[in-house]
Amino acid sequence: MNEYYRPLVRFDIPRPSNALAVAGGSGWFTHAVLHRRDDDSQTIIHIDDVPAEWLANISAPRSSIAGISMDQPRLMGILNVTPDSFSDGGLHTSPARALQRASQMVADGADLFDIGGESTRPGAEAVPAEAEIARIEPVIRAVRHEHPLPISVDTRKSSVAEAAVHAGASIINDVSGFTYDRMLGRYCADQNLPVCIMHAQGEPHAMQIDPSYDCVLLDVFDFLNAQISMLAELGISRDQIIVDPGIGFGKSLQHNLALINGISLFHALGCPILLGASRKGFIRKITGVVPASARMPGSVATALFALNQGVQILRVHDVAETAQAVDVWKAIWKGEHFDT
Repeated sequence: MNEYYRPLVRFDIPRPSNALAVAGGSGWFTHAVLHRRDDDSQTIIHIDDVPAEWLANISAPRSSIAGISMDQPRLMGILNVTPDSFSDGGLHTSPARALQRASQMVADGADLFDIGGESTRPGAEAVPAEAEIARIEPVIRAVRHEHPLPISVDTRKSSVAEAAVHAGASIINDVSGFTYDRMLGRYCADQNLPVCIMHAQGEPHAMQIDPSYDCVLLDVFDFLNAQISMLAELGISRDQIIVDPGIGFGKSLQHNLALINGISLFHALGCPILLGASRKGFIRKITGVVPASARMPGSVATALFALNQGVQILRVHDVAETAQAVDVWKAIWKGEHFDT
């Protein structure tokens, strides 16, 4: 592929009569950026010059995922039950502590949970499936017993996914983009499960050693597009696939910023977009803030930028702070039309 079309998303009121919705939501566009691989150029064009297939994918309403509509921003609360995750490792390893955290996230405004038992931070080593299952299974059961919100399980392994689904999970979020375990995609198709495809370059233990791309935005788009096609061939409907560009997974600071800046390109895949940038190392590189727990302001700033690009799902640690920011953001763009 040589030409790519990125919508220039706006939320202004009134919306022009010739504008098209972005993913069926409140955002709209009348122009797009044409990216060309052969000369690395970017040109602003009118939507009349965008191919019909691209317009259809960008503008079509997104289907509900695990019972959650995609017509407004959704918050995925992070619940790691690992001893070594980069931000909250060791804090929620017991079912009781994990349930307490989950209950707080519900109160703070989470729409769904993402539970993980294997750290995939830079430098992390793989965890045996048995150990991963032992960490997440009792937590998923405890959370499912108390809360009706959908549970996503953050895993690369089909055996872990199977155990998680039996315990009550309903979405599979694979940071390897369904490349680590070839049986995982088939299992998800057989069980009719929604999935999230994330892009990563390399394995966690070495992924931050000199990552390289021809053009990170277009390379990640091509990877996600190929994996969507692969899963579709297995029987997973495109409307049940979420895409995630994989901030911090085999990317330099410049790569991460390019992906966030151009994230509206991924609307052209015809799937909801998830952004997982919460507390990540690129914020430290920009601001100098070392403790991951102190990076909430940078995380919220990133989340608000993503909302202005029409991103549907924000994967976050700081649910209350992000929920407040989202509420104010929605009120501001509605302006005088906001009704409490």
